[in-house]
Amino acid sequence: QVQLVESGGGLVQVGGSLRLSCAASGLTFTSYVVGWFRQPPGLEREFVGGINWSGTSTSYADSVKGRITISRDNAKNTVYLQMNNLKPEDTAVYYCAAASALYPRVVKGMYDYWGQGTQVTVSS
Repeated sequence: QVQLVESGGGLVQVGGSLRLSCAASGLTFTSYVVGWFRQPPGLEREFVGGINWSGTSTSYADSVKGRITISRDNAKNTVYLQMNNLKPEDTAVYYCAAASALYPRVVKGMYDYWGQGTQVTVSS
């Protein structure tokens, strides 16, 4: 059974930082790209960024570029989302997802497995 479990969310002040983790099990981790998505209250789920299987290629949404870094530790079957200089508009439920692909996909329908999400709230 494939499981993706996000952790590290919470309440942070504007300008603060958080590191989210996505721990995977039940799949050959190095066969999957991992993407991070977020869903603000009342809005659609949107692509934040992603990383290829080896960690050598990443892509980020324009709205977060320069403020986030995605990395992975294949020995631990874990992907990380480091977020800095957080803004109120970053408030959302953050999800990680895995896709059997060479490079991260922007379209959420391209992902095979999803985590349950972790809440990030940025207070002003």
